[in-house]
Amino acid sequence: MNAKAKTKTKAKSKPRDPAAAAVRDAERYMMKTYRRSPLVFVRGKGCYLYDQRGRKYLDFLGGIAVNALGHAHPRLVRVMRRESARTVHVSNLFHNLYQGPLARKLAEWSGMDRVFFCNSGTEAIEGALKLARVAARKRGATERTRILALERSFHGRTFGALSVTHPVKYREPFEPLVPGVEFVRMNDVADLEAKFDDSVCAIVVEAIQGEGGIFPMSGQFWTRARELASHYGAALIADEIQCGLGRTGRPFAYQRHIGLPDIVVVAKPLAGGLPLGAILAQESFAEAFSPGLHGSTFGGGPLTCAMALEFLEILKDEDLLENVRARGAQLRAGLSRLGGQFDFIREVRGEGLIVGLDLTVEGRPYVEAALRKGLIVNCTHDHVIRLLPPFIVSERQVEDCLARLREVFAETKRPASSGPQISDADSHWAMAAAR
Repeated sequence: MNAKAKTKTKAKSKPRDPAAAAVRDAERYMMKTYRRSPLVFVRGKGCYLYDQRGRKYLDFLGGIAVNALGHAHPRLVRVMRRESARTVHVSNLFHNLYQGPLARKLAEWSGMDRVFFCNSGTEAIEGALKLARVAARKRGATERTRILALERSFHGRTFGALSVTHPVKYREPFEPLVPGVEFVRMNDVADLEAKFDDSVCAIVVEAIQGEGGIFPMSGQFWTRARELASHYGAALIADEIQCGLGRTGRPFAYQRHIGLPDIVVVAKPLAGGLPLGAILAQESFAEAFSPGLHGSTFGGGPLTCAMALEFLEILKDEDLLENVRARGAQLRAGLSRLGGQFDFIREVRGEGLIVGLDLTVEGRPYVEAALRKGLIVNCTHDHVIRLLPPFIVSERQVEDCLARLREVFAETKRPASSGPQISDADSHWAMAAAR
């Protein structure tokens, strides 16, 4: 074949589709740990994502509470460009310009004294459990090793975090896990009192359970957990990975209650989409860590810490906590109105922009229908539609979300009833805690 013919043949060949190639490579080479949509998102702006065909989607999931400032926030983009051209990583054998100032800011926001940086929420949970154990040991309470966690809880995928995660489907395939963990019924003070004794080194709680179905903790339960932890010298660990850092309209979700936790763990939105987690602790527990007892290769690098500092500054400068409160109230009111129109909507729960719509039927078909209408939400606990929009969401965008959901509920064939539903006691406590 001459050169001219080769050129003609090449010109007629179909151009390569990079999105299709990416999906094929993922299907062939990646481990099967997710049920992914075939969509390929290629860019985002504000509260919107755009797929490989240029279609626009209203993002009310926010990367599962990670993209609190939406996509491509200009101030975060500037910081990322600036710092990536300076230094991305120097190791924790040296200081960088941003780690100390970020630790100070988080300590001031939370009421804690000291901070440890890691890469993710599950790593933060691991470190918090280690800190609780070593604190008890250093106080001479070597037999104080039990850990309490709550039913429906989800704290991560590593062995320690998985051990304090309640649903059997997550734990059973990997057992035996870390021993000495017992689960307490959420908001059941009597059950808490029955299981708490001087063998407990920590109790892990979420002020609002995220993966567990957007269940708020009652003030009575929080107060009693605080009292028992103090009485027995155990750590009250607040998992704020999903519900913290402004998601409820407060810096931390536990701040609606009286009494501080001993240890707080955060991650998800902290570095504006880059991986960064942190353990915050009161000095009485933080002092148990000494050089060599815990560490992280990547945690707290200059790029991620600079992004986190900018994230916290943006929350303040743009008065976003007020927007979270206002838009959250608007969203919950609109969802409650939908509840009056569709009898399979059981309950609306949450605070700020962490909102759950509890259904009496399976939620996945509605999530899939919403995606077809250009709205991104997801389903947790099988029958709870979860909404986690960015803090920058506008009044118009909330109304747009509600209108699309109304269409989804009206047009989607009603699925079968879901599995076990919440009990009357659960519903009572959830509504009481949300007030």
